[in-house]
Amino acid sequence: MDVTTIAIIALTVMFIFLFLGMPVGFSMALIGFCGAFYAVGKGAGLSIIRTFPYQYSSSYDMVVIPLFVLMGEVAYRSRLSWDLYLGMNKLFAGIRGSLAMATVGGCAGFAAISGSSLATAATMGSVALPEMKKFKYNAKLATGSIAAGGTIGILIPPSIVLVVYAILTEQSIGKLFMAGFFPGLLEAGLYILTIFILTRFRPDWAPPGAKVNWGERLSAFKNLWVPASLFIVVIGGIYTGVFTPTEASAVGAFGAFVVMFARRLGSRQSIMDSLFNAGRTTGMIFAIMIGAMLMNYFLGITKLPMKFAAYISGLQMSPLLVIIAIFIVYLILGCLMDALAMILLTVPIFFPIIIEFGIDPIWAGIFITRCVEIV
Repeated sequence: MDVTTIAIIALTVMFIFLFLGMPVGFSMALIGFCGAFYAVGKGAGLSIIRTFPYQYSSSYDMVVIPLFVLMGEVAYRSRLSWDLYLGMNKLFAGIRGSLAMATVGGCAGFAAISGSSLATAATMGSVALPEMKKFKYNAKLATGSIAAGGTIGILIPPSIVLVVYAILTEQSIGKLFMAGFFPGLLEAGLYILTIFILTRFRPDWAPPGAKVNWGERLSAFKNLWVPASLFIVVIGGIYTGVFTPTEASAVGAFGAFVVMFARRLGSRQSIMDSLFNAGRTTGMIFAIMIGAMLMNYFLGITKLPMKFAAYISGLQMSPLLVIIAIFIVYLILGCLMDALAMILLTVPIFFPIIIEFGIDPIWAGIFITRCVEIV
């Protein structure tokens, strides 16, 4: 049996495992190990199990992941999410649906210091949902604004998914962060505009906002300057070249701790909770990444991604059709796995196709990141 057939069978078995509920990281690791064991030999199979987990988890580039995760955890316990929500609420005060708009704006702001859509949605949901229920917002509008706003977390830097994409494709983390910033802001603006239009056609969905003067509106910046400063230091440092992305993640985590202690919220329990949750999230991410690396090693042996890219290129498809096909694949995979798992599984297969068709890899990174969050 040739290696291409083996690779196709292995991928089929992996998807069966996913349907049966096996964790994504373990299913990829098992298939990668067994595939390498069969295709190359017992020595290669045992060798990758011995070397890959340490090789990737101890890499200097990987340090950026736990530090940005820790930054988000500490920022949450420093009540920066509440500051963002209050500040945005003052900015939109007096407009019908202002609490829903403030939720989206707060999500965009917290995304800039957490890097995770799940963390953004969970954090802002705990802050904003009780307030919207209190003022009798329509449940669809309330939960929809949290769910839609939460998806911005994957795009606005620092984004964990963009970091993983950069590591997989050997692209610049700084360039990906800069490329994701304005689309993320545009997305937040369009969500806010959608809420504005919806509440005009459905005034019963949200009560009218109380009248405020410009002085009260400008007071919002008292709540926003601390999280904005933390974001500017981290992302500005990357953009200007003062920090590497890894150094910026350390500066960001340190800055979040400074805010926590300055506000006298740095209790022993809050510090331990931050460290524990950051460690648990990092462990989950690394387990999926190690499994993906084992799987990708096996796919590299079989040369399936390169053969697939050559086959697609031979079909003489336009780059637009390739992009549409990639989106459809993510639409299907989104029913089975989360965003990070999709990135780790598909990027090694799709990236040769992207390069073959002359699609800019930075643009492709933003497109793929947006796709996996939509589904």
